[in-house]
Amino acid sequence: MLEQETTVPTPWWARVLAWLLLPVAGAALLWGILWVIDRLPFGGPFNLIRRLPEPWDVVVALGIGLILGLIFAALVDAESLTVRITPTEVVLTRPGHRRTVPKGEIALAFPDRDQLVLLGRTGRELAREPSHLSKQRLITAFGARGVAWAEQDPYLDAYRRWVPGLPDLPDAVFTARQKALSSGDDDDARELREELGRLGYVVRDEKKRQYWRRAS
Repeated sequence: MLEQETTVPTPWWARVLAWLLLPVAGAALLWGILWVIDRLPFGGPFNLIRRLPEPWDVVVALGIGLILGLIFAALVDAESLTVRITPTEVVLTRPGHRRTVPKGEIALAFPDRDQLVLLGRTGRELAREPSHLSKQRLITAFGARGVAWAEQDPYLDAYRRWVPGLPDLPDAVFTARQKALSSGDDDDARELREELGRLGYVVRDEKKRQYWRRAS
């Protein structure tokens, strides 16, 4: 009998709630702001909405709040990770992204704040994805399929902070990635992280600062 795969998904109801509740919360927040500025002498851009004729002031506020809530819901949903472990591979899927890692190459899985990291046998980072999945469910799933789990990065003490001009480092790539981090360009930062990985460097971020180590 073939070994079955193990799947740890983000609960469907959590994704539905995000799409339902966050737009409502955004609309309620904007309506609340209008209610406050009616009673207190606030200035600023919200007064521009309040100057609209009724009921359009409320309609515009609710619309803006709804749109902001939908944007936030999309950002939350983009981090809805599903982990699927088969006898031969680990597949990490979230909306718009899919990464497949051969299971035989994985030495260790561990959480790094709100991310799930898969580490190779030479210390190379094989995958790093946003994750809000239950740690206990991940421990059980990986353990059942023979993948070791650690509570934190075993190489934490090996990281050094990157600053421009360090010798023997691909400074142009680190510099470009620092610009991407500072501007909030997550896709470019992710792509440049992978480029550094191909060059033999592992990078972790703290408050938009880069820390690096060499893979074995």
